[in-house]
Amino acid sequence: MKNYKILLISIFFLLEFSIIQLFSANDKNADEILKKADENLMPSSFETYRKLINEEPDGSKKEFIFYSVKKDRDKVAMLYLSPASEKGRAALRLGDNMWLYIPNVGRPIRITSLQSSVGGIFNNSDIMRLDYSEEYNASILEQNDEEYVLDLKAKTSYVAYDKLKMWVEKKSIIVAKVECYAASGTLIKTLEFKEVKDFGDGIVRPAVIETTSPLYKGYRSIMIFSRIKLRGFPNEVFTLDFMPRLGELR
Repeated sequence: MKNYKILLISIFFLLEFSIIQLFSANDKNADEILKKADENLMPSSFETYRKLINEEPDGSKKEFIFYSVKKDRDKVAMLYLSPASEKGRAALRLGDNMWLYIPNVGRPIRITSLQSSVGGIFNNSDIMRLDYSEEYNASILEQNDEEYVLDLKAKTSYVAYDKLKMWVEKKSIIVAKVECYAASGTLIKTLEFKEVKDFGDGIVRPAVIETTSPLYKGYRSIMIFSRIKLRGFPNEVFTLDFMPRLGELR
């Protein structure tokens, strides 16, 4: 009887260990999938031109054009090219810190990830996005023959969203859709990644990101990438002093 109890206890601990190992492997694979999806969305160092369109319920639209550069996992800078009223503005993101430079103010001012410097549904975090794997830990929520569904939990309280639900195509490891949630579990917005395009330099990714929100009925924001090109930059580019000079990179 004593040996039988010892055997049962041993089996219990082996099962518990196996379950822990299974979940650890699952999380590891999820993080690897997320990192690969990041690589496909944004190379480690590149420049891009983007158009952002904000649509309102009455049919009116406002358009912006940006020149953006990114380096490593935590450095993003962006120059406003149009409309004329915004031309010359620049934005900088270093990790969780963000600034906006306005020419007639003459110095960068702090902004937050949840604010939107352009209005519409995209916030500053969406527009100056870092790698998802920089801000979130991933686990596989479910999967089928076509896609993974990842559950992403924020690593810190500084990120724009507490939780993301991400659909990733299995064959290409390209993000198809992301749902963004508040800590309360409320769905804040949905991002849909569309029109996969070959930009050259081995960059194949969606050219369009469309976002809608249940909190803003009838509103829609669309981001269109017209060019993405691999390019290296010195660290000087990603400093407050360089913000007025971003146009020199074009």
